[in-house]
Amino acid sequence: MKIIYNKHFPPKGFGAINLFGLIVARKGYGELNDTEKNHEKIHTRQMLELLIVFFYIAYIIEWTIRLIQYRDRRKAYYNISFEREAYAHMYDPDYHKKRKLFTFIKYYRIV
Repeated sequence: MKIIYNKHFPPKGFGAINLFGLIVARKGYGELNDTEKNHEKIHTRQMLELLIVFFYIAYIIEWTIRLIQYRDRRKAYYNISFEREAYAHMYDPDYHKKRKLFTFIKYYRIV
């Protein structure tokens, strides 16, 4: 997993972002720990399952829905199905070995 540190991106309040399997971490945030790296690995698996482009389309659509639903950007982010799966399993270093395809669907909520 390749990690690039940048002082301007991702936006303040976020430590890292996964762009096409490349991790961009905020320089002032510090070194990513194993748990955070595992979180990003989960996102990489999700991206590959949705052929990358469909992951980003689905992510943006769901974030927009959650933003309308919660009227709060941070709350919208934490309620995206992709994030819910990644946060739920980031403490399990072996999760990527036992994870079934399209598991993020189980984390999708209508309301």
